[in-house]
Amino acid sequence: MAKKSVASLQTGSKRLTKAIKMVKSPKTGAYTFVESVMDPDSVNDFFAKK
Repeated sequence: MAKKSVASLQTGSKRLTKAIKMVKSPKTGAYTFVESVMDPDSVNDFFAKK
């Protein structure tokens, strides 16, 4: 599984990070990308989830 934290986005006084994770589908075996914009402290939890 590939992990990549792409960019730090800054909106007003709140700092956000966009994280992209590559996930393999158990049914077809194809890879899909899951994107999420979140607080920088939550990035490790996002990558730890399956």
